[in-house]
Formats: sequence, structure tokens, C-alpha cells
Amino acid sequence: MEGSEELESSLLTKPWASVCFGESTFLAKVCFRDTGYILLISDLSSVWYESADTEAVGQRSKELNKRLTVHVSSFLHYLRDLMSPLLEGQSDTTTSFSCHHTAGGLSLHVKSMLSGLPFYWKFHCCPAPVEMVSRHLVRPLMRMSLALQYQVQKLTFLLLQKDAEIEDYRENGATLSRDRLRTEPFQEEKFQQNFMAESLPQICGVAEGQAFASALQQLYTAVTQQEAKQSRKRQRSEDTEGPTPAAEITGHPHPPPPSQEDETASSSEGTTPASSPAQKLWLPVAKAKPKKAKGLFS
Repeated sequence: MEGSEELESSLLTKPWASVCFGESTFLAKVCFRDTGYILLISDLSSVWYESADTEAVGQRSKELNKRLTVHVSSFLHYLRDLMSPLLEGQSDTTTSFSCHHTAGGLSLHVKSMLSGLPFYWKFHCCPAPVEMVSRHLVRPLMRMSLALQYQVQKLTFLLLQKDAEIEDYRENGATLSRDRLRTEPFQEEKFQQNFMAESLPQICGVAEGQAFASALQQLYTAVTQQEAKQSRKRQRSEDTEGPTPAAEITGHPHPPPPSQEDETASSSEGTTPASSPAQKLWLPVAKAKPKKAKGLFS
């Protein structure tokens, strides 16, 4: 049977979606299995979650839907089908959602119809542990910021190469056939200044909860898939590594002194700055190869 840890691992690669309950906007993600579900929801001030197995789902369904007799797995499938349109930003007039803050938690109420009978469900969410918040929000967002920073640096490098290529064409006598296509050489520092002064205020002014557009959802999924893959590799490595033999522990109580080559290598490595989100990623600057101007600007 799939445990709660495996269910949360499945939830990790699910993207966050923006959902609205009345005038309140949240980010949410949910994973349903035949063995239960796990829901994670945040208003960007707090994060709540609920993890429920088949026993808990069966007991709650009996309390809320006394006239319905549905197998728990079918019940979970129906609940998943109700949540999917909400997470995809689609409206469903037959289903209503509402949320209510409770003492130390958040309650999400669902009301719909099943087999011609009223259907009710309540997600009882409690504050998410710090490790869960870090795993599903903090660490993926840090990796996303690094990936986007690297992407910007790559694009900047390509723009500078294109400018060098265009300048080479001009120096060799090429001219534009349509003057409206003329562009100014890219200046990275000026671009950054304009971005900070003009674009950044607009971005920061976007309503909370709109943080994960479709492109960012894809990036989030790609980042978390990499983390899940690395986590599985580490787990397999730990499973295959047995306890360290006693001979290896007692044979060398003190490590041998480093050789001159080792000291040189260590000294060289020590001068390399550690990578951090605040640092600018370095990219090599290569000269664009001269190309003939024939046919390109005529």
C-alpha cells in the first residue's frame, strides 16, 4: 500500500495552481490515489495541508453523505474529477467551493451532485510542517530562480553574438531592405536599469496567487522532477551501501598527510567562489565568425 511519504513524493511534481474562493486567492496542489489523497494550499502567508488514507476518507464520506453508498476508490476518483477543473482554472456551475479559516487551520468545503444526490466534502487542513513547505515551495523556487537567471545570461550572450554578426555584415557593405527592421545594439546594463525601473514595478503589482503562470508551472514541474530523480538515486545509493567494515575504520585511524599535488589542487579549489543565487552566472564571450553579406541584407 502506498504510504503517506510516497503520496507526498507524488505530490511534489504536481504544479501549483491559482484558485479563487470568493474574494480570496490561493495556490493549491493535490494528488489523488486509490489509497488516499494529499492536499497542499497556501495564501502566501500560511501553508496548510491534509493527508487522508482510505480509512479516513471512508469514515468522513459516511458522516457527510449518509445516503450515498460508493466504494472509497470510486469516491476518490469522483473527488479528483471535481478538483481538476478548479485547478485548471475552469468553471463548473454544478460544483461550488468555499473555504473557512478555523482555529489553527483551514477548511475547504465542496458541494456537488453524485448519482442525482447531493454530495458534500470537507478538507480539514492543518499548518504544514516546515520541511514540507521547504520541499514544495522554498527549494523549488530557489532552483527556478537559478534556472531563469542562467537562461537570461544565455539569451544575453546570444544577443551580443547577434549584434557582432550584424555589425560584421554592415562593415562588409550589407544594407537592410526594410529600415523598420533596424535595431540598436543590445546594452545589458541599460536593459537591466530599464527593467528595474519599468517592468519590475508592474510584475510586483500583480495580484497575489498569480505567481505560477503556465510557463512557470512547466518549469516548476521540471525542477521538482529533477529533485525527485536525485532523491531516488540517493536512496538507492544508501540502500546498496552496507555498514563500513571494521578493518576500514581501524586500519587508518588518522588520514595520511596530503601530497604536494593534493595541496595544490585543494588550494586551487578553495579560490573558486561557491555558487549562490545572488551571483551572476558566467558565460564565455566568443567572437562571431565573419560571414559573407551576400543575400542577407539585400
